[in-house]
Amino acid sequence: MKVGTNGWVSGMRRLVSPNCDSRPPGTTIDLLVIHNVSLPPGEFGGQAVAQLFTNTLDTDAHPYYAQLKGVRVSAHFLIQRTGEIVQFVSCSKRAWHAGASVWHGRAACNDFSMGVELEGTDFLPFSDQQYAALIRLTRVLKRTYPVRDIVGHSDVAPGRKTDPGPEFDWPRYLVKG
Repeated sequence: MKVGTNGWVSGMRRLVSPNCDSRPPGTTIDLLVIHNVSLPPGEFGGQAVAQLFTNTLDTDAHPYYAQLKGVRVSAHFLIQRTGEIVQFVSCSKRAWHAGASVWHGRAACNDFSMGVELEGTDFLPFSDQQYAALIRLTRVLKRTYPVRDIVGHSDVAPGRKTDPGPEFDWPRYLVKG
């Protein structure tokens, strides 16, 4: 894997999300934000997350989805339980993953961060394959961008978000990443 000049990483599946825009001019990408997601909550392996990120989710297909009607979100990457990585947004673009957020006094973290979603919940451990894929991806991104900090969504949106949650093994990840 390597990041091309266009911000797309080689060696992974791409599903292009419209839920992104240009970063502010001169922005340095130096933050990595780790999230978790599953749709419906606690269910894995389906296409609902990809559909949400590409605005193709049928909000009538499950009762939980009704609250997602009109929601426009994305992340740069999704790491599935199997370890497969899907890229939705070029790293050179601003993905809409962190929402209202602040890190070290800098607001609007989407401007200067990349978002990685892990298929999972706050309440279940992540898979060995996910940790291996996240570590590989992190190494690739750090070779290309001056990533100074790696944080959870809960760190940039405390009180509003809890992910990646208490089951995420930060020491396991950070020692190798």
